[in-house]
Amino acid sequence: MAERLDIEEANRLAMERLLGGEPVLVDVARASEVIPGLSEGVLLHAGPPIAWDQMCGPMRAAVVGAIQYEEWAEDEAGAEALAARGEIRFQPSHDVGAVGPMTGITSASMPVFVVENRAFGNRAFCTINEGTGRVLRFGANDAQVIERLRWVRATLAPALRTAVDRAGGVPLGPLMSRALTMGDEMHQRNVGATSLFIRELAPSLASTAAPGDQGPVLEFLAGNDQFFLNLGMAAGKAIMDPLGEVPGSTVVWAMCRNGRDFGIRVGATGKRWFTAPALMPRGLYFPGYTQDDANPDLGDSAIMETVGLGGFAMAASPSVVGFVGAGTFQDAVNYTREMAEITLGRNTHFSLPTLDFQGTPTGIDVRRVVETGIAPVINTGIAHREPGVGQVGAGIVRAPMECFTQALEALVEALVEELG
Repeated sequence: MAERLDIEEANRLAMERLLGGEPVLVDVARASEVIPGLSEGVLLHAGPPIAWDQMCGPMRAAVVGAIQYEEWAEDEAGAEALAARGEIRFQPSHDVGAVGPMTGITSASMPVFVVENRAFGNRAFCTINEGTGRVLRFGANDAQVIERLRWVRATLAPALRTAVDRAGGVPLGPLMSRALTMGDEMHQRNVGATSLFIRELAPSLASTAAPGDQGPVLEFLAGNDQFFLNLGMAAGKAIMDPLGEVPGSTVVWAMCRNGRDFGIRVGATGKRWFTAPALMPRGLYFPGYTQDDANPDLGDSAIMETVGLGGFAMAASPSVVGFVGAGTFQDAVNYTREMAEITLGRNTHFSLPTLDFQGTPTGIDVRRVVETGIAPVINTGIAHREPGVGQVGAGIVRAPMECFTQALEALVEALVEELG
């Protein structure tokens, strides 16, 4: 076991690792080829550990869809029976270096982005964004959803893989930095980042994609403003994972939710989860839906806030304020300033034009969260609580304070035990 460092020294090292991360998209590969232990009968999910009988409606529906996508069962009833009999093994994506938006369900043959942190050599993985509307990540699982996933596997992923290989990899940090100056906050708004990514790869895609695929591939990318979210999540995971190897650090290196529980991990306690019930988002709903239809918060996309983006960078994105129901633009600026009270520093790679190019607040410190009573704010999509419906809105949510209180108590107990 690594030697425990003085807390301030440990946090200095953690921040050096956070700010020194260099995420690069190096491949697009079949999940089972690159993610340890992901094989037939295994599904990854968002958030801390959860069993089939505890899963919320959207996650159960996504599981059923993934089983049919993999052809482990012929129909919905067969897929549900397979899961209920315990023949599917579920594992948090975070445990194997991966992340997934919303339900986060990832199966063996799904293609994933492979992002390498060039500064530390670790890799992170995330599925390819499947578009908007009725999609698996929000719990939709009809034939059209599964057909689109198979098109992503058969057509989009090979085209992207060839283009990334030809480009020699795509550094994501500079794209993310520039996107913030274009009005993205990198969680609920990725218009700038998606546009920059398409611009980076379009020449290679046009020349290397199979005949007849160039048009559909570029059309799909251009029509999906949130395409970059999954890339940003993989980049965030690649940046944050090295912080989990810093004994004594009080920095949060993972935040996620599974629709039932919210979980965090802290440097000093490694991969131990601290959990509390996930809270309900507050936001704007699509026509015909209200908060009564909403599921509690879910998804691994809170990795964006962990790295200092999303809700922490809301001041960068005037247009996202109305979309998530965050109030006025001044309210968004206030959220960013508030998050500076619970973080250890500023990320100069992610500067905010609206705040005189200050860096985003970065490095959530459990001590400061508990001391101030300020919980991290997260921008989020909202899924319908019933299986198969999909997204019904977008909003903001706070991380439950209990997670941070538990973590701080565990850190104190460990310190007392160590001192005898």
